[in-house]
Amino acid sequence: MAGVNKIEVKDLDFYYDDFQALQDINLEIKKNKVTALIGPSGCGKSTFLRTVNRMNDLIEGTKVKGEVLLDDKNIYSNNIDVVQLRKQVGMVFQQPNPFPKSIYENVAYGPKIHGLKNKREIDKIVEESLKSAALFNEVKERQNDSALGLSGGQQQRLCIARALAVKPEVLLMDEPASALDPVATAKIEELIEVLKKDYTIVIVTHSMQQAARVSDYTAFFLMGEIVEYDRTEKIFENPSDQRTEDYITGRFG
Repeated sequence: MAGVNKIEVKDLDFYYDDFQALQDINLEIKKNKVTALIGPSGCGKSTFLRTVNRMNDLIEGTKVKGEVLLDDKNIYSNNIDVVQLRKQVGMVFQQPNPFPKSIYENVAYGPKIHGLKNKREIDKIVEESLKSAALFNEVKERQNDSALGLSGGQQQRLCIARALAVKPEVLLMDEPASALDPVATAKIEELIEVLKKDYTIVIVTHSMQQAARVSDYTAFFLMGEIVEYDRTEKIFENPSDQRTEDYITGRFG
C-alpha cells in the first residue's frame, strides 16, 4: 500500500504468561493517517495498542516476540529508552483520567517532568496544547481550576492536550469516546480529523460507524490475529474475507 510507514509491525507474538494474546501480527501504519483497530471484545486490539509504546511492559509475566519498528528502529531492542519512547508515542485511554490538579498543571506536567523549567515556555506549550485539543476557548479563563470540574468530554480533550504537550509523533487512542455522550464524541472525532495533519493516530473503537467516519485504514482483529487490513472504504464496502463482512454487518461480535 502506498504511503510512508511510521510504524511497521513484523511477526509480532504476545503472551500473558502461557496465554498467547497476539499471533503473527504484521501491520504497516501510515504516517499522518488514522488507523482504526476493530473487532469483538477480547480479540487483542487494546493489547496490540499497548505493544506500540511498551505499556505492556508494566504487566508481570508478559513476553513479546517479533519487531515493532518506529521510524525503522525496533522499539523492543535493548538500547531503547522506554521513557523517550512513551514521549514519542502518546496514549489516550478509554476513561478520561485527568490528574487531581489544575487544568494548567495537567498539561504542564509532561514538559516539567521532562526537565522544562522556563515558565514562559511552559505557558506557551500549555496554550498550544489546549488549542490543539480544541479546549482552549472553553477553559482559558479558568486554567487554575481543578481539572476534575470539567465535563467528561472536556476531561478527555484535556487528556489529549496532556498527551500532545510532550510533542509526540504518534497518538494511540483506546476507545477515546466510548464513555462520552454523542455531542462530546462528535467533538473528539472532529479533533482526530484535525490532529492527523501533525500526528499518526491509531484508534481502537467498538463503533463501526466511528471507524468508518474517522479512519483512513482499518485492521480487523479476531482471536488475536489480524484477519484483514486495508483502506477503510475497502474494508467496509468490499472486504476480502467473509469473517470481516460478517462482523461489520453484525452477524457476530
